Amino acid sequence: MIYLLEDDDTIRTFVAYALNNSALDTAAFSHPSQFWQAVARETPRLVLLDVMLPEEDGLSVLRRLRAEVATARVPVMMLTAKGEEYDKVIALNAGADDYVAKPFGIMELIARIRALLRRTEPDETAAEPQEYRLGTLTVSPVRRTAAVGGAPAALTFKEFELLLLLISHPGTVFTRDQILRQVWGFAFDGESRTVDVHIRTLRAKLGEAGERIETVRGVGYKMQ
Repeated sequence: MIYLLEDDDTIRTFVAYALNNSALDTAAFSHPSQFWQAVARETPRLVLLDVMLPEEDGLSVLRRLRAEVATARVPVMMLTAKGEEYDKVIALNAGADDYVAKPFGIMELIARIRALLRRTEPDETAAEPQEYRLGTLTVSPVRRTAAVGGAPAALTFKEFELLLLLISHPGTVFTRDQILRQVWGFAFDGESRTVDVHIRTLRAKLGEAGERIETVRGVGYKMQ
């Protein structure tokens, strides 16, 4: 089930109707309190989130989602009238997976939702190694877990995807743009801070194993 949190009645009704008629089961909410009650009953497969909301702003909702174990890896797409670069940077650094500025075309929105679901939901037919090992670091794509010396590392969805990209291609240097495309699924022109912030947080959470993530000055990052 996709959850839509949008206080504008017209947009909420239209988007929910379009998604439900595109075989994307959607429940829509106008207030965060309603949204959180639904989350407590069932974890959504994806969240569409406005920024300017009553009771609690969308960025606060996003941070709460990322802080909870049950929802830390649920993909979140921001739908908002706040379309400046600074607003996008704030949302992406807070853990958003995509950012769509209003007004938007409904067909493009549906296509981006499907693309985000393809990137974030497991492909049962894909041949995936049971786990990657590098020194004390172990990453399991199937269980979507990471551990250092046997101790679990509590990673967000994007942190795990970033780690998986690096550890599955040891020695390969990825530019920031390549990382944005492969982990976030799109290029954010001129923006590298999102990648840098996630790399810094990932290193900190991995402790001694984080030292294996090497900065290639002027280019990007690689896993030693």
